[in-house]
Parts: sequence; C-alpha cells; structure tokens
Amino acid sequence: MGFRCGIIGLPNVGKSTIFNALTAAGAEVANYPFCTIDPNVGRVPVPDERLLKIAEALQPPKTTPTSMEFLDIAGLVKGASRGEGLGNRFLGHIREVDALIHIVRCFRDPDVVHMDGTIDPVRDIEVVNTELLLADLETVEKRIARDEKASKTGDKEARHELEPLIAIREALGRGTAAREITAGSDHGEPDVLVDLHLLTSKEVLYVANVEEEALSGKDEAVLKVERFAAQGHAAAVVICGRLEAEMAELPPAERGEFLAAMGLEESGLKRLIRAGYDLLGLITFYTTVGPELRAWTIPCGTQAPAAAGRIHSDMDRGFIRAEILRYEDFLRLGGVSQAREKGLLRIEGRDYAIQDGDIVHFRFNV
Repeated sequence: MGFRCGIIGLPNVGKSTIFNALTAAGAEVANYPFCTIDPNVGRVPVPDERLLKIAEALQPPKTTPTSMEFLDIAGLVKGASRGEGLGNRFLGHIREVDALIHIVRCFRDPDVVHMDGTIDPVRDIEVVNTELLLADLETVEKRIARDEKASKTGDKEARHELEPLIAIREALGRGTAAREITAGSDHGEPDVLVDLHLLTSKEVLYVANVEEEALSGKDEAVLKVERFAAQGHAAAVVICGRLEAEMAELPPAERGEFLAAMGLEESGLKRLIRAGYDLLGLITFYTTVGPELRAWTIPCGTQAPAAAGRIHSDMDRGFIRAEILRYEDFLRLGGVSQAREKGLLRIEGRDYAIQDGDIVHFRFNV
C-alpha cells in the first residue's frame, strides 16, 4: 500500500522545478506549456527524527525510512474538462493519487510566461478547481443517466441511489467540492461519493511558490493563497522552488550551511513532505526485526492485524498479538530489553489501534 500525492497546477507555475528538488528525479523543466505529458514519478523519504534516534541507539545494519510517492502531473488549462490541453489525460492521472499538492504561482518573473499574463493566485486556483468540479459533474451526470435507465427496469439499488446523486450534483453545481459534501447522510451520500471516485474528493495542500525575497515576509499573493486555503479547511505551505532546486544540487553535508546562510531553519520541501503526510492523516510505526530497523506508514486508526498486513499479508492472516513499546519509553530507557525488564512492553490484541511512534513486534502463525 503506497501513498501518492499528485503535483498539479497551471502550466509554468514551477511544478516540475519543485518536483525535481523534492525527488532529485531529474524531470524535464522548460518554459513552455505541457512540458510534462506523462507524469514523472518520484519516491521521497519522509523526514523522521524518531527513526534517527532509534537507529542511533540500536545501530542496526540497515535503516529504512517510510516514504511517499509524488507524481508531477501535466499543467491544466481552462477547458481541460472538455479535453483542452491534455484534458482527459491530466484528469485521469489525478484519479490515480490519494491527495493533491496544488502549486500556485506567486513569483514574479518576466522570463517565465504566465498563461494569463498576470500574477493572480486566487484566479489560478479557481481555474483548476473549476475544471475538477466540471469533470466531477460529468461523472455524476453519467451515473444519474445510468441509474435512471436502470430504475425503469425495476433496479431498486439504482432507484435508491438517484436521490443522493441528485443532491451531489446540486452541491457540485454550487461549487462545493466532493470532500465537503457531508449533509444528507440519511440518503447515503458518503457511500455514493466513495463509489464515484470524484476528483474533488481528494484532500488538497496548496503550495505558494514564491521568489526568494518573499520568504522573509508575507506578500499579498501569499496571503491570498493562505486565506483561500483556510476557507476550504485546507493547509498552505510557502516555498521558493528556485531556491530549493539550487539546494538540491548541493551535497547533503552542505545543505545545512546553505539554509543557515539564507536564514532558514529547514527546507521548504521538508515542510511540504511533512504537510503532505499530515494531510492524509498518516502515522508511523517501527519494527526492529532482524538486521533492519524500518518505519512503516499507515492511516491513523489502523488496527494491529491490518498494520501487520502492511508488512506482509501472511502476518495479517495469521496475526496472534502485537508487542508494543512506546517510542518515549524506548528513548528514556535506551532499548527494548530494558523496557521489557521494566514491564513497559505491552501485549495487545486484534482490536488495538496502532499509535504514532509505536515500536512493534508482531507475533503470527500461518
């Protein structure tokens, strides 16, 4: 089970530049629309101070962090829902991801053309959001037409779906994203929404791509992005794509000095990864079996057998129990054996929901 974030936005907003810095994948960057046709894909380790401290204490031969996958998706233009630009290919790639990283241009650079000639982040966001809504409306309309036809032949399930589908259509028509449609649950809208796989059901993180000077203070373009995100109960991150790209070319040992010289505590890309991780409601647990210390990603609330299945399906099927050590106890005592001696290694059964930071040893039999 992987977690994938799609990087979207209008052409020439810095998507590929940020993707390159984020993943060091070498995606092509060019000053013309649709440079990215097929999505570039990169897997990025999730920054994890706890993993580093566990590794420092255990000194394992191998340490493997958890990761997230990012897709650099082609730029969208007005009319994409009707096939303009890369149209359906763009929208199809969005369906494949779990969440969206929406890059919004806030930098002013006369050498990089803007599709509409001026910097207006809210206008640009609304262009993308409108196209996603229009595509979703088309999906719902097709489903309504199918169910209307089926209901005439006596299909009770199709007839039952029609009322919530019409409510969803009306909400989308008012500009309400699918992820915000929760009213009327007595009619089953949430279940229908899941089945429809609508584009606007995905969580969104807005990234204001600024010039270097804007990092030291909030300019009006950034404030507009942050206000827009807050209205939609979304998060926003501010980064300078060009600066991050320069830093990505440096040896890792020199990047800290580079950040210090710029007056920054951490890279914007590190904050972006962490925000994307939070966006999906993910947590991390750790295993220390054999020579490998490894971090694993699961959704918050995942029960122990399903978490074991994240490692191998046999472990879910043959789950017996989970031996749990809290990270804080490990850090305080300095090891698993010390925690065991103090009676701090807990035994949990099938109903236990793995907590963020748990160090886990699964017992299973197949």
